Amino acid sequence: VQLMASGGGLVQAGGSLRLSCIASGTAFFSIRVINWYRQAPGKQRDLVASITRNLMTDYADSVKGRFTISRDNAKNTVYLQMNSLKPEDTAVYYCNARVISNPGYDYWGQGTQVTVSS
Repeated sequence: VQLMASGGGLVQAGGSLRLSCIASGTAFFSIRVINWYRQAPGKQRDLVASITRNLMTDYADSVKGRFTISRDNAKNTVYLQMNSLKPEDTAVYYCNARVISNPGYDYWGQGTQVTVSS
């Protein structure tokens, strides 16, 4: 499974960005869950949002009401719409996938930088 994350950039506080994670190398329906994580400098990598193949979603408390995760099966893509961005959202964002056939293994994309200026 290969994951390609994109969509990061520099935005002012209060602005919006949409991240994309394109999956290849496996049938999209075989991906049980796709997660977005983020890692700020000097901090651990934290889970931001998740979406399952059944479209169940979950969010970290810090982004609830501001971020929306969605999944387009026709495009093998998961999106993370980020609104009302704050400087503390600055981090490298990674997409992660777990597949049904190998549930204990994590696949990672390369990360995309999000910088929110105050």
